[in-house]
Amino acid sequence: MIFSNMKQTFNNQSGFVTGAVVTSIVFGLLALVFGSVMIWALVNYNDQKNNVDQKILAAQEVAINKQKAKDQDAFEEKEKNPLAEFVGPTDLGRVNFKYPKTWSVYVASDGASGNNYQAYLHPGAVPQAGTKNKFALQVSIVGQSYDQVLGTYSGKVKQGDLRSSAITANGFNGQRFDGKFTDDVDGSVAVFKIRDKTLILKTDSTAFKPDFDDKVIKTLSFDQ
Repeated sequence: MIFSNMKQTFNNQSGFVTGAVVTSIVFGLLALVFGSVMIWALVNYNDQKNNVDQKILAAQEVAINKQKAKDQDAFEEKEKNPLAEFVGPTDLGRVNFKYPKTWSVYVASDGASGNNYQAYLHPGAVPQAGTKNKFALQVSIVGQSYDQVLGTYSGKVKQGDLRSSAITANGFNGQRFDGKFTDDVDGSVAVFKIRDKTLILKTDSTAFKPDFDDKVIKTLSFDQ
């Protein structure tokens, strides 16, 4: 009887120990899994946080650069004022218009002795005249008739390289061409009849189109 009770007690204790061991193992595994999950979550959080921080820094840098570019544009636009005045030869119609004071003027040919008039305008120093140099503005007064000058652009218009449109500047009617004049030149030209000659105003780049439109063309006048 005593032996039987001792055996029962031992079995109970063994079952208790076994249950405790199993429970410990289960809790240990759960703790290990939970710890792994926590570590994974922490690593993932740090990665996401770093990515977010990098994106924030990148967005801030983009915003700063945009503001700098905006401020620079505003500064350059302010520096253009007050506008300077261009006045051509009286015997060639006294072509007159306003242009940014940050531009320089170089008269390559004054139109004397029946020659064509040619002037170049550009920010800072005027580049040397050449096929590869682009100018903010070219002013030409040529002996060709108005129709002859328009004809020089007709081929490009038919090809679709240039767009042709009528233009009126302060009551002076003319023709305008916009688009690619050559592989390197994408700009605008305005052509006006001036007495027995033809006035050609040209910008070699779309970068100067706002000044070409809002300053030069908008203030253009000449004696007919």
